[in-house]
Amino acid sequence: MVSPVVRGDQNPEFVKANESYSQGHFQEAIDGYQNLVRSGHRSANLFYDLGNAWFRFGNFGESILNYERALALDPHHPEAAANLRLVRDEARALALKRSALERYLEVGTSTQYSIVASTAFWLALFALTHLFYSRRRSAAVIVFIVFTIAVFAGAVYALYSLETGSKGQALAIVTGQNIEARLATADNASSVLALPPGSEIKILNQRGDWIYAALPNHLRGWIPAHGAQLVRL
Repeated sequence: MVSPVVRGDQNPEFVKANESYSQGHFQEAIDGYQNLVRSGHRSANLFYDLGNAWFRFGNFGESILNYERALALDPHHPEAAANLRLVRDEARALALKRSALERYLEVGTSTQYSIVASTAFWLALFALTHLFYSRRRSAAVIVFIVFTIAVFAGAVYALYSLETGSKGQALAIVTGQNIEARLATADNASSVLALPPGSEIKILNQRGDWIYAALPNHLRGWIPAHGAQLVRL
């Protein structure tokens, strides 16, 4: 069961969309939330509410897309995470396989790794400056520099892995109906995999009206570009 709408935004358009949702006017609620998105508003609660409205409207693909967008902004949004699991199970959507390293690195967020990398960089720079102007070479300072450089390198690697991994910038959700990945950019090409709405893909390339993507089950194939949307706007 999808949780009630989160009411943390006092924007009048947001409040109006929430009222439409509460009254069961889900198409009006969707239109209101999407107008806010198009005007540049971005918040986890907004995408969470939009996901709820799409679910009530019966569109699992769009619902999952917006729960994913909520979690991309706030990985610790419990309602979005819970509803995503429920809707994904009901839609029988397919998920990309994540490596053990990806699962391990997901204990942190891109923002957190960026802060760690930046802090380590400046600490190493200050320590190097101190060492350069110091008359004596302190072993403790040298060890500290090596440590901060190692932390910086590790944080940069973690950030790169997250941004390019299965949950990174290229993550997209199948929102179209009857979407099949194919071996070539043609509707009559051999099918690789049927993708229920809400399934995850990772966009690798685009050619005209087709996108080449990494698929669940470690497969790859071409799907119509209109059939999927990027999670990150």
